[in-house]
Amino acid sequence: MSYIIEVLVDEGIEVDAALVERAASTALAAEQAPTGCEIGIRITTDAELHRLNRDFRGVDAPTDVLSFADDGDRGPFVVAPDQPRYLGDIAISYQRVLAQAAEYGHSPARELAYLTVHGVLHLLGYDHERGPADEAAMRAREEAVMEVLGLPR
Repeated sequence: MSYIIEVLVDEGIEVDAALVERAASTALAAEQAPTGCEIGIRITTDAELHRLNRDFRGVDAPTDVLSFADDGDRGPFVVAPDQPRYLGDIAISYQRVLAQAAEYGHSPARELAYLTVHGVLHLLGYDHERGPADEAAMRAREEAVMEVLGLPR
């Protein structure tokens, strides 16, 4: 399947953008997202994720990944019928990628891919904060995608 995935990497951060794109595309395909749908992914700093978390979620703390799903048909903008469906944006803290990879004992590549997959699943409606059953379902989907990527635990 073909998806439109725009990966923006902040200046001064060295990251494998192709891995991010592959992780996002694999998650979208695994969830049978419509061909041609679009997402934006920004790899940025811990300070920027802290700001976004505070400004948009009211949580004055840093975090590893945030997803901002598009409102779809409920939003104020009209999308032409022949245009790709925009699912939303994801922001990932690269400092958290490095710290969590060290903490969990795996590679930064695996952590970056995992946070990308996590963010994509949020855009598709998964939410681990709704309760134990939803958390288990999301974790199972994350691990299934990570297996396909060749980056299991």
